[in-house]
Parts: sequence; structure tokens; C-alpha cells
Amino acid sequence: MAERTIGEVILDVKNISLRFGGVKALTDISFNVREHEVRSIIGPNGAGKSSMLNCINGVYSPQEGSITFRGKTFSHMNSRQVAEMGVARTFQNLALFKGMNVIDNLMSGRNLKMKTNIFQQAIHFGAARREETAHREFVEHIIEFLEIQAYRKTPVGRLPYGLQKRVDLGRALAMEPQVLLLDEPMAGMNVEEKQDMCRFVLDVNEEFGTTIVLIEHDMGVVMDISDRVVVLDYGKKIGDGSPEEVRSNPDVISAYLGNSH
Repeated sequence: MAERTIGEVILDVKNISLRFGGVKALTDISFNVREHEVRSIIGPNGAGKSSMLNCINGVYSPQEGSITFRGKTFSHMNSRQVAEMGVARTFQNLALFKGMNVIDNLMSGRNLKMKTNIFQQAIHFGAARREETAHREFVEHIIEFLEIQAYRKTPVGRLPYGLQKRVDLGRALAMEPQVLLLDEPMAGMNVEEKQDMCRFVLDVNEEFGTTIVLIEHDMGVVMDISDRVVVLDYGKKIGDGSPEEVRSNPDVISAYLGNSH
């Protein structure tokens, strides 16, 4: 990886517990994320990884604990508040608009940045036209960055899976996030697609300066691109540290690595 400066803590998760009825999804989870780092969350299926991301981006409200983002502490937030603060998210299951083309999908990620009202946008005149032009220029920059120029006008539903994943990443980048939450961005990809996505994740981190929080099952990917790794198992934290520290942690080996290798 290129030389990067890892900053101070930007996101601090403290004592998060989440229950669904009598089922404990997360129990007393604490970890932090430093500015500009790639922070991975790993663990077996059902460990609580996606639930943790859902707490961070306001989809779930934990019963206990708090999340501090850039010095502001919240017991819970809604998803729009989180997005407005600068946290974007991709999902395991693609939530793209399959009938819309690549440009329009990415433009949907600019929605929070638009200042003109719906009426102004509908008549597409004056300030609305200038605003849309500026947003389209930004989106074109992302399209070029992700090397999907050839598919700009293609309906997303017609694209191969790996390219759809790239569009999903692009839509999140269109929000200009300070922190990008990636929920298994390489799931279901072949080796070549994974290599491409790894490169784009690192480029986003290095060139945009975006802090990355990543859920990923491929341990090779995690060990290659992460600065620090937190490990969950049955909703509890069992490891936290550098890839080397996590790799040699006996609890992690028995709970995760031992099962998959």
C-alpha cells in the first residue's frame, strides 16, 4: 500500500448491545476507527457483522451503548442523519435501481447534496440546471475513477455482477463520504473481480482519503488490505488488532480461521 497518514479516532463504538426479542445479536461491543485507515470486521456467519454496520449507519437502534462520530456522541441516529454527517454504506445484496442506467444510479447518490427543491428540479431551469451540471461532472469523475465509462448509459440490470458491485461502490462514493461502510463488497466475485475491487477500495482510501470500514469473508483480502481488524463471534468481540495480531490470536483461530482453513 502507498504511504498514508493514519489520523486520530474518527468513529468510536462503545459498549453496543443489540437484541431482537430474546435473541442477542451484539453484546457489549467496543472498537474504534481511525481517520484514513482500512478497518475490517470479520467473523463467521451469524457473528453480528452486518448488525454492527446497521447500528453505525442508523438502520438499527441498539438497546445499550453509544457511537461517537467526530466528537459527537449518539445513542441512536436515523439513516438520513448518518448520511448527512458523512457516512455512506454499500449492502451485501445490491440495492441498485436495475432499470436505470449507471449515470442515473450514481446521481441518486448525490440526492443529499442537492439544494434546489423538487419544483425547481422538475422545470430544470436556472439554479437547478447549474446544480445538476455540477453534480453530473462529479459523477463523471467517479465513473472514470472506477473505469466504467463504457457502461455509462447501460441499464444496471444488464451489467455483469462484478460491474454492478462497482456501480454500488460508485453510488456510495457519490455521497462524498468521510467514512465508507462496505458490507462484503467482494462476495460472489471471481478472483479477477476481487482483485479489481481490492484495488478500487485501496484507491478510494488513498486518493479520496476516505476511511473504510469493511466486512469481508476472504481472509487473504482482509490480511492484505487492512490496517486493523476486529473479530466478532456470536455477537461478542474476541479479537482486535493488526492483521498479524489477529492471525495469531488463539480465540480467532479456533472460532474463525480454524473453521475455514
